[in-house]
Amino acid sequence: MVSFKMIIPSSLRTRLFSSRLGVRTLITSTSTDSPPHAYLRPYLQTKSDAQPENEGLEGVMSLVLDRPETKNALSVRMVAEMREGIAKLDSMPFTSSRILLLQSSQPNLFCSGADLRERRNMSQEQVSGFLDSLRDMLRELEGIKVPSIAVIDGYALGGGAELALGCDLRVGGENTKIALPETKLGIIPGAGGTQRLTHLVGVSKAKELIYTGKQINGVEAERIGLINTYSPQPFQSALTLSKQIMTSAPLALSSAKTAISSASRLPLEDGLDLERKVYNALLDTEDRQEGLRAFKEKRKAVFKGR
Repeated sequence: MVSFKMIIPSSLRTRLFSSRLGVRTLITSTSTDSPPHAYLRPYLQTKSDAQPENEGLEGVMSLVLDRPETKNALSVRMVAEMREGIAKLDSMPFTSSRILLLQSSQPNLFCSGADLRERRNMSQEQVSGFLDSLRDMLRELEGIKVPSIAVIDGYALGGGAELALGCDLRVGGENTKIALPETKLGIIPGAGGTQRLTHLVGVSKAKELIYTGKQINGVEAERIGLINTYSPQPFQSALTLSKQIMTSAPLALSSAKTAISSASRLPLEDGLDLERKVYNALLDTEDRQEGLRAFKEKRKAVFKGR
């Protein structure tokens, strides 16, 4: 079982949240009269979770979107709570946090985008501030030291699609519908969608999806490389992918993430130099020596993130 102690600013109220998944963990909320709209929790939390099928999932963390009455629309509060969770995750040691799943608290649901009802009552300055916060949140999500997987079991529209694009990997299924329809509202994706989508699927396909605003399903999303895996059970597929990833050394994964992410922004020679720099930094780590010993002894390596 993974456990951790939340460090909660005095200005925030601590709550114990309960959902269909059972009592979870202490979370932080900027509100004093309602449950959070987004929260961080370990995937495995109780003794009953320690079943054989969950072996290898220790260290999986979930950032849960829990505003189903609005189809997880991104409000000012929700984005702030997500940023709190991301900051907490990135401060945790590798012994507690190895991978992040971005998921909804409810099945057949991901994120419908920005909360347009809330936005109707916002000034232009407030809208600009919200977009800044959303963009910062996505940059923080993209930059966490552990791999991240978006479980797109439902609609990912506008800001919801941009949210999924902020993760390293994406899985989808029969209910997956992805669209960036902002041009239909007289605007464009404003939290990184034009950039991240283009890096992922290429210039021509990004133009097609943004110009038309059309929805694509999970099969099409996998075909063009927008999601990594299409599965009838996307959450279970995400867990399988997590198990596969977590057989690798956490420091190596973090370094690989740094090197790969640089490939789209650095000239080739600069990227190669960065690759060598992060490679060299791994040579004297305990995990590197453990990997060599485990290979020699034909056993599974036990990595410590050191």
